[in-house]
Amino acid sequence: MIFSAKTNILILAVILFLHMATLLATGKTEDPKNPVVIIKTDQGDIYVELFPKEAPKTVENFIDLATGKKEFKDPDTGKKTKRPYYDGLVFHRVIKNFMIQGGCPHGTGTGGPGYKFEDEINGKSLGLDKLQAFKNNIPHPWLGIKSQDDFIRAIQSPIIRKLKIKSQKEFQKRKAEVESELDKFKKLNLLQAYEYMGYKFSDKLKSRPPKRGVLAMANSGPNTNGSQFFINIIDTPWLTAKHTVFGNVVKGMDIVDKISNLKAEPGASKPKVKIISIRLVKAK
Repeated sequence: MIFSAKTNILILAVILFLHMATLLATGKTEDPKNPVVIIKTDQGDIYVELFPKEAPKTVENFIDLATGKKEFKDPDTGKKTKRPYYDGLVFHRVIKNFMIQGGCPHGTGTGGPGYKFEDEINGKSLGLDKLQAFKNNIPHPWLGIKSQDDFIRAIQSPIIRKLKIKSQKEFQKRKAEVESELDKFKKLNLLQAYEYMGYKFSDKLKSRPPKRGVLAMANSGPNTNGSQFFINIIDTPWLTAKHTVFGNVVKGMDIVDKISNLKAEPGASKPKVKIISIRLVKAK
């Protein structure tokens, strides 16, 4: 049976109304004024309450990409375009007892919308100023220093940038300065250490820790947000203040768990779960 365009719109509106009625019946949203989106996947539906007061730019970016209002660079043509960005993408990173991640147009974790924007995080509200970067010469676990490469990436490289060292020869010549700066770094609290590493925080926002069920922005370092996001399967305190938390699953956490437990098909390195669409169920 073929319906007219108006009839199709009416049917879609009724479906969204029924989705919202089901969600409201659970009574799990924190604030009835917050927008709610439905992430439709080939494994089931996930309802997420978004927090525009805590991360206004992030929420706006996510909604506008999802609904086709925001312009982005087409990964195939390289031209700027508008369409529902997430439709047909996959959860390219699925890790049991950790998280599921999606939003890459290539399905590899290497792509984005062709732009980057800043984090929206309040480090003080997350208690970073109460924690020391080093204790008894041992780095705080949240710094993620588990190897020499981690140390170089997280601490030594920012020191080198601050001292404006341009070459290995200059590094060797100014090694005493580097060591002195490292000693200063070890006396910082985590908030100061993260700022040293390039993170920027806002005291005007309210932030929450990355607990089970949160929706947060994936990134490749400070202020590199684009389109990729993840949903936590467990609490991940070591990610505190490194990723903007901008939503929370209010219905469908069983689907998130189901996705995280999927096994890869024969010949594949990981399971690929399709994102059918992401749409607003309830606007702000």
